[in-house]
Amino acid sequence: MTTDIQKFPDPGLPEHQHRKADHDPKAADAAEKKVAILFLISALGAVLLIYSYIFVREDVWFFIPVMGDTNAKQFGIGMGMAISLFFIGMGAIQWARTLMPDNEVVAQRHEFRSEDADREDFVATVKERAGVAGLGRRPFIKRSLGLALGLAGLSPLVLLRDLGPLPKNELSKTSWKAGTRLVTDPGDRPIRPSDLEVGSVAQILPELAPGQKRTLEDIGKDAVLLIRVRPAEFNLDAERLSWTHEGIIAFSKICSHMGCAVALYEQQTKHLLCPCHQSTFDVTRAAKVIFGPAARPLPQLAITVDSEGYLVAQQGFTEPVGPSFWERSS
Repeated sequence: MTTDIQKFPDPGLPEHQHRKADHDPKAADAAEKKVAILFLISALGAVLLIYSYIFVREDVWFFIPVMGDTNAKQFGIGMGMAISLFFIGMGAIQWARTLMPDNEVVAQRHEFRSEDADREDFVATVKERAGVAGLGRRPFIKRSLGLALGLAGLSPLVLLRDLGPLPKNELSKTSWKAGTRLVTDPGDRPIRPSDLEVGSVAQILPELAPGQKRTLEDIGKDAVLLIRVRPAEFNLDAERLSWTHEGIIAFSKICSHMGCAVALYEQQTKHLLCPCHQSTFDVTRAAKVIFGPAARPLPQLAITVDSEGYLVAQQGFTEPVGPSFWERSS
């Protein structure tokens, strides 16, 4: 049995629609200006990032209706980086859509490995394509793109300043001192022992003086985890036990390995876990390291209650919080 196969003619490709900028010099000039403006906006974003990082103080805050109180330094860095990268991309897209060559080319399949002669011609081809793209004929785009890319490339170099020097003195001092009340984060509400049930955990910060505001640096150093267990479950020496109150114990939330936030608590095992590198600390033994790369326990904050029954610090931390210093032994 045979079946006739009906053959359909090749419909071909639709007629190519040329862009206005391909044949209208005024349209091409207008498109070039749009691309250059996008690159210039990107450059302004990079300037905003660098200015915010170097000149804006961390204690400067301002109000944005949607975001509330916002740290000006962090907002400027984030917005500057976003503007810089976004408008470079937008400029490149606009350039490709309106000015770059729009010729339709059919490429035949070939072996994945290029021939040696093709490899040798690679550099020449790149130079030729760059000329076709119009960089030489459009100096406005070339200069604005160079400015945007140059400032965008400079931004990471400015941020390298955060790699040093070691913040030894800064980490040795926190806002905790004798008599400082423990307040909830968020909420800034003082805590009494009766507010915590056995097995509960609360994130705590030191109470602020009237008119004072917290910086991100302060939050990073001062954050504390408050945990309540049964007093009989503690395995502490006399001094460390005197730093607790009715089964409530407080530790720095900043991991002693790499500075991540220790945020996971296992009620059954009484273990604190760091989610970054799985360092595990035993709450009942003064946050002794029982697993993971951390070299020392979490610093413990001595606590008691004041005359009104609120939890307060007996003293500040007796050791630096955060990652262990490189020259320090475990």
